[in-house]
Amino acid sequence: MSKPVILIVDDEEGIRESLSGILEDEGYDVLTAKSGEEAVRILRETSPDLVFLDIWLTGMDGIQTLQEIKAIKPDVIVIMISGHGSIELAVKATQTGAYDFLEKPLSLERVLLASKRALEKRTLEIENTALRKNLTRKWTLVGESQKIRELQEQIEMAARSNSRVLIFGESGTGKEVAARLLHEKSPRAEKSFVEVNCAAIPQELIESELFGHEKGSFTGAFEKKNGKFELADGGTLFLDEIGDMSLQTQAKVLRVIETQEFQRVGGNKNINVDVRIIAATNKDLREEVKKGAFREDLFFRLNVIPLFVPPLRERKEDIPLLVEYFLNSLAAEYGKPPGKILPEALKYLQSYDWPGNVRELKNAIERLVIMTPSNIIDARNLFIPVEHEGSDYFQYKTLKDARDAFEKDYITKKLEENNWNISRTAEILDMERSNLHRKIKTYEIKVH
Repeated sequence: MSKPVILIVDDEEGIRESLSGILEDEGYDVLTAKSGEEAVRILRETSPDLVFLDIWLTGMDGIQTLQEIKAIKPDVIVIMISGHGSIELAVKATQTGAYDFLEKPLSLERVLLASKRALEKRTLEIENTALRKNLTRKWTLVGESQKIRELQEQIEMAARSNSRVLIFGESGTGKEVAARLLHEKSPRAEKSFVEVNCAAIPQELIESELFGHEKGSFTGAFEKKNGKFELADGGTLFLDEIGDMSLQTQAKVLRVIETQEFQRVGGNKNINVDVRIIAATNKDLREEVKKGAFREDLFFRLNVIPLFVPPLRERKEDIPLLVEYFLNSLAAEYGKPPGKILPEALKYLQSYDWPGNVRELKNAIERLVIMTPSNIIDARNLFIPVEHEGSDYFQYKTLKDARDAFEKDYITKKLEENNWNISRTAEILDMERSNLHRKIKTYEIKVH
């Protein structure tokens, strides 16, 4: 791991030398500049992790230099130093982007502590940036089918607004992925994305989960708790499986949508929030409204921008891309080389209807990544449920077994249709009579 680089900017040679000695003894790489102009030149050529910047410089002063540094490298951490600072200067430096403010004469302990804290902050920022990029890569709508392209375009357009979005689709289609993308492509992307699975939380706890509670408001409320609405302030709240929410809770959610304020359970203080709501359901909410299980006014409030995530059976042309995506991502997750799937195995995967949608496909690929000894996946490695459009060929382990079973079944049915007349059946099947006899013998078909 490379050592952190610290730039010292001070027009006093003694300060530069003493600071350099202290920091180099701690194992840091140190650069120095005797003016703001020289510091700016260094910043254009290198990327220090931390800058110590004197506020009183000849030529371009410390505040101007700080402004230039932040314009060139906004993420670099700057600690201001001064022999005769003031509260006003410290406030101005902080407003311009300084991390800390040290007064001369510089204390050895104070310099080292400030350096350690600043570099820890820098490390966390780098890790958070990398994590955010990884999360963005994770939430990807894979596919090039017309239906997925249309959905991607709709997400791009809807993301730019603050309007509420209601996502429809069967379980496992990727509704959460769509919700995540709506947030990540929105102006709220730097704020929180908070998810609530309305079907997974008991009804007696859902209000506490959404709105929080005050200490002692009910048995077990040993301390105050902030709810999901409060945690999502400035960001996005994703209400998954909204169709499973009770009518009582629906009424309270409706009120928050209308007023942008609520009270914690057991509280009497109104809390204001700025939250964008994205909801999702695998139910037909219009039917739920007719049955009296879902509030019509809430449905209309949520359904400002409706999005539909298609089931996998309606976009089977995307299966090869999904398989490749899951093979690569899961192999990386499990520390294995990426697998390669052979054409006959891929055809099997494409012929199946995937009632569990993309989630079921991902689970199947994960099983292959873990359980296949080789990184070459063929039809023998597959296990797909028998329930395949009335056919039972997916129970066979190999392509040859499935082909033989189909051929035996097909020949038997054609013989039955032709009253077991071998000559007429051979003619219809466009094969030699002797060849048909061999097939009948091989497959042990009893001719009536």
